[in-house]
Amino acid sequence: MTTSFQDETLSPILRSFEHVLSQLSTASSAGKATYQGRMLDTIKRLLKHPEGIAALEPRVEELEQAGIFAGTDWATPSSLIPGMVGNTLKMAEPRTVALECVSLLRFLSAARDEKARPSLPSEHARHFLAQVLALNLDRILGAHHEADRVKARELDGAVDALLKHILASIGTEGILGQLVDEVWRILRQRPIQVDHVKSMILQIALAMNEEGQSFSTSDTRLGAGRLISALFGPTELCREDPGLEVYRDRLAASDTGTLQAEASGMARAMHDTGLVSDYHAVFLRFVLESGHGYLVSDALGLSNTGLDSFRCYQALVQQLIEVAVHPGTAQAALGIALILERGILYSPPIAPSLWRLLGSKLTPACEASLTSAFGVGATPHQRLVAGVMLLLGQPLGIGQGNNPTCQSARALSMWALNDPDYLLWQLAQATSNDRVIMYFEGKPLDSALLPAGLALHTPLDADPVSIVLVPHLDRIYAEMGRLVAGRAEDPHRWINPELHGWWVGREFHIAVDIATGKLSEYDKFIRDFHTAYHPLHNGNEPVIHPQPAGIAVTDSQGAFVGWHAISIIRVALDQSGVMRVYFFNPNNDSGQDWGDGIVVSTQGNGEHLGEASLPFSQFTSRLYIFHDDGLKTVSESPVDEDEIGIIRDLALQSWARNRH
Repeated sequence: MTTSFQDETLSPILRSFEHVLSQLSTASSAGKATYQGRMLDTIKRLLKHPEGIAALEPRVEELEQAGIFAGTDWATPSSLIPGMVGNTLKMAEPRTVALECVSLLRFLSAARDEKARPSLPSEHARHFLAQVLALNLDRILGAHHEADRVKARELDGAVDALLKHILASIGTEGILGQLVDEVWRILRQRPIQVDHVKSMILQIALAMNEEGQSFSTSDTRLGAGRLISALFGPTELCREDPGLEVYRDRLAASDTGTLQAEASGMARAMHDTGLVSDYHAVFLRFVLESGHGYLVSDALGLSNTGLDSFRCYQALVQQLIEVAVHPGTAQAALGIALILERGILYSPPIAPSLWRLLGSKLTPACEASLTSAFGVGATPHQRLVAGVMLLLGQPLGIGQGNNPTCQSARALSMWALNDPDYLLWQLAQATSNDRVIMYFEGKPLDSALLPAGLALHTPLDADPVSIVLVPHLDRIYAEMGRLVAGRAEDPHRWINPELHGWWVGREFHIAVDIATGKLSEYDKFIRDFHTAYHPLHNGNEPVIHPQPAGIAVTDSQGAFVGWHAISIIRVALDQSGVMRVYFFNPNNDSGQDWGDGIVVSTQGNGEHLGEASLPFSQFTSRLYIFHDDGLKTVSESPVDEDEIGIIRDLALQSWARNRH
């Protein structure tokens, strides 16, 4: 009979561990990979031993210093995504699972603040682990499905034990409450991509059905109930989540008053949470097919503005619902409602462009990209139309996901917000000809003839419009960079107006010298930004068009992380009388801690859905590039020198620390 690893004594495993650790530590860069594999095989043995986690935990720092993460996606902990951990632990090959386990123990060490890790602050580590635990509650609670038991993998028991160990270490109190708060925080930003949010809500629902699981406050339980009902039972006829077929049968047997109540209930749940239930899609399709189309406007929750637009373009809206709104693409209903509320159908090119989209035939390449990203639950054309509805309805909800394409995401957002017919034209080029042609200083740039840009592969963690357009836009953006590479100034001086649109200000301001990377006339840069954007210093002129800007992103310790593209949407006083910059950040989550007490707000300070904001001085301290239209006004209120000093100090103690 073969002896299992669980029966193996710990000492020989630890001797092997120390031996391989020494080899890994002294290996050359080229030889690391070989010893990483041997180390991970030893870690697998440790994890499967009843005392292995306790033995491995204090050795994590040595493993990290020896290079266990070198050359892998785990090398930079700040870039890791909690939502991806569960799939890795469940589906990856055993060595990768072992590496993920070591990474989780690294986060646990940081969460306890046992070792000072500038790249992994304690608060961030705790937040990361809380999300990982919340997203994997089924494993912690033992709520495995039969399929999971049948397909049990080598390290499943060890992973379950590790997650329970982490939960016991950081405490169970508040995990569920923290997850509920996190879901609401994300939803208030109205992201286009909500699959990860739905996964969190499913975990909340599973946990609420487990005995002994409770919330710290009744408000949290109420918030959890609203989320769960919005997805799985938004109205009376589907309160107990009976299934889509049963629900449709109930609709067919309902009178007019009941259908009216269902329409109103669906709209309330959708606008309350930003989530659309598959039952909502069934309802909309039913009322259109059964002669109750007059209930569509109620089910979309339209105001007088949206209702007027619906009445003018009823045939178009009904066709958009027919094509785009299905179980699995139900979120498109929210996009359609918000398009009507925006009133953009009154712009003459929009309705014809949408009719063209509805009748378009996608190229095989477009279909393949969309199928790779979303599977076969809906046709590629249905997916794309649904994605267009969401982007036009929620221009600030688009995110770059895990892709190095913030410039392209920002461009798509700007076009959807400011020039939607141009966006639809770009999309038509891509879906008809597998190319996008844009002009740079009079020269045509054809994406089909250009090499790859920053995105080496088609992005899969993105919305449908991004999947189709980003590869083209990314190539064009990279080519624009090559065309201006020999110029002595920052390339965005020329790229931003040509890529984004005519409305981008041609006056260009940058805080650093390109040649040296040092601050250049920084006080003047601060003063110029006030004169261009601060209402008290620019003659109370509002932001007319969203403007591209560049920020120096810093972590929660204030350390420089990198340059990042954002859009300035508006500048206004909040309800407390604080002047704030409201901006769009093309990350999937705008709520970030940039250190020195600078925490980006996404709700509660006058933000519109999808906006992030900071007090004017805090925002300016992280700004390094901006444009303005050059229509200078004589400031009646010069910028106070003390204010400039505050902003300068915030920059110098963070991203500009070594740049003066």
